[in-house]
Amino acid sequence: MAQSAKEFKKSLNLFGVVFLGLAWMTPMIFFTVYGVAFEAAGGMLAAAYVVAFVAIFFTAYSYSRMVKAYPISGSAYTYTKKAINPKVGFVVGWALLLDYIVSPIIACLTFGLFLNAQFPSIPVFVWIILLNVILAFVNIIGIKSVARVSGFSVIIQVIFILFFCAFVAKDIVSGGNGLTLLSFQPFFSSDFSLSTIFSGAALICFCFLGFDAVTTMAEETVNPRKTIPKAIFLIVTIAAVLYISISYLTQVAYPTFSFVHIDTASFELIQMVGGNALSALFTTVLIVATFTQGVSSVTSVTRFLFALGRESILPPKVFSYLHPKYKTPVINILFVTVITFTSILIDLDMAVTFVSFGALTAFTFVNLSVISHYYIKKKKRSPKETFLYLIFPLIGACFIGWLLTLLEPKTLIIGTGWIIMGIIYIGIRKFVLKKPLATIQDREIILDNR
Repeated sequence: MAQSAKEFKKSLNLFGVVFLGLAWMTPMIFFTVYGVAFEAAGGMLAAAYVVAFVAIFFTAYSYSRMVKAYPISGSAYTYTKKAINPKVGFVVGWALLLDYIVSPIIACLTFGLFLNAQFPSIPVFVWIILLNVILAFVNIIGIKSVARVSGFSVIIQVIFILFFCAFVAKDIVSGGNGLTLLSFQPFFSSDFSLSTIFSGAALICFCFLGFDAVTTMAEETVNPRKTIPKAIFLIVTIAAVLYISISYLTQVAYPTFSFVHIDTASFELIQMVGGNALSALFTTVLIVATFTQGVSSVTSVTRFLFALGRESILPPKVFSYLHPKYKTPVINILFVTVITFTSILIDLDMAVTFVSFGALTAFTFVNLSVISHYYIKKKKRSPKETFLYLIFPLIGACFIGWLLTLLEPKTLIIGTGWIIMGIIYIGIRKFVLKKPLATIQDREIILDNR
């Protein structure tokens, strides 16, 4: 049977999905949030990253269960809609849309700011426009090109992190001050404070955001029911190993390290470890990482818009269109490109708050979706199944929900306002356009395991 014009081309394997997820997550984010995370965790970064990894692991598990049940584009929106309720699914999807659609804006802003710092004569908006055009082109020509770009970026980032760790390990071994590579000091110290470590972990959890984005690419993945869950756990585990390794080694090597400015703490650390040469390399890798994070985030949001268009939540003729040759949502890509031009006007801190609210809301409901789908609807209630489909995801929902309440009041107000806008939109559809949510087509995509 010929492939439908409304279907994506299956071209992603396990490594392609992992690279896309890591590129969206951006391993170099450890350095961009280093100062803030260091202060929040009271210097106990290694312990805080361990706690954050454990917390995220519960949600990663829930995503892996739900993608097996519904291996189609839509991510948390699809899972909540099908497992809990279409109306709840819409609210979660609307919150998630805020996360996904602002992510390319953050990438463009960061890219522009870094390059403007290196080339002050060229305004930030010039770099933003240039990156926007490149992101649109790479995404239009196909998902395989995105995977290649992401793979290159991730490899470069991992190599730099390993290179940095080698520098730090050398200082530990050859320092002559009695330090050894094996130490419990990064996890337990004389001024150990459990509450401080948990506060740091609450912030550090954001460094893991991105593993969920690969679920939006299920329809472009070969054998998604097996590939996507494996990719999710690989992405989270690789990120955890990198983050914990860097924080562990730096705490052992430089236990009394302090910085002057919180925003440039990572630059101060890099300068101390490797001087100007390592600092220049760091800046270059960070720019490459930011670029590919933009590529991956555009991929995710355009696939999510496609899912909303296919189900007529958004105008289907526009948002569910696929290019006949490239099999990519060209109109969605151009739409996102236009929105991302607003990064010229938006403040970076405000953009980050939008992402935090959307992501944590979605994470909470994905955990609850596992309980609804498997434990309540499928009645999987043996002792083992009760642990896997009730207790495990409930822990994840409670922890992530608690993190959501820790966001700044302004963030919660803005996020709530965004959700109210979505409810108004649905109200207009129902009472003005006479298109209630319950009648929106619920087209089930049957995915083969080729």
